[in-house]
Amino acid sequence: MSGRAPSTGKVVRAVLGKDLRVELRTLQSVPAMLLFATTIFVLFRFGLDRTRLDGGLAAGVLLVTILFAALLAINRIFVAEREQGGFEAIRLAPADGTALFFAKAAALLVYLIVLELFALPVFWLFFLADASGLVPMLPVLLLLDVALAVTGALIAPMATNSRARDLIGPLILLPLIVPAMIAAAGAGRHLLAAGGPSYEQYGTWLAVLGLYDLVFLLIGWAAFDFLIED
Repeated sequence: MSGRAPSTGKVVRAVLGKDLRVELRTLQSVPAMLLFATTIFVLFRFGLDRTRLDGGLAAGVLLVTILFAALLAINRIFVAEREQGGFEAIRLAPADGTALFFAKAAALLVYLIVLELFALPVFWLFFLADASGLVPMLPVLLLLDVALAVTGALIAPMATNSRARDLIGPLILLPLIVPAMIAAAGAGRHLLAAGGPSYEQYGTWLAVLGLYDLVFLLIGWAAFDFLIED
């Protein structure tokens, strides 16, 4: 008796649902990200000895904190597949292996959104006199989250299968994410300015982030099968 292979969408929903249920049950990634972000904000608060930040410095503190908190989740996103034979199961299953890429990228995106729901109010409380720039900053952060999610999901299998996975992942990811970080910082510098948000080159920076996201989505779609086979 033969059956049709499950669609990519069904596999994505199944793997994503599994990952989110495991995270809700074990709380391995998101709480660590929240604690890390809060700790970094405290360190910046007392290290810089300033109660208010604006412009490029404010954007830098926020974006660097999100980046390094994201690394915690990226380093762990494929641990279950490595320890429980998930890569072999995907290769043997009658399904497109890229479904795993999209599911893991979606899981990372959910983790980052949850992180920012907590981190942005803390950032506002610690550093901002005027929070009006945070609202137009939300699309920038969302596109940056997508960039981190797709790039992280692409790099994580290589790192997970390496003995030095805690080192390999950041070494590969950080240079790749630089264009997205530059675009997000360029937008944030004007949005978090002292006199209120300025929309200078706002559309340009959003377009750069969107293009980055599209390019790495296509790279992941094209290359992910080869990564998990290796």
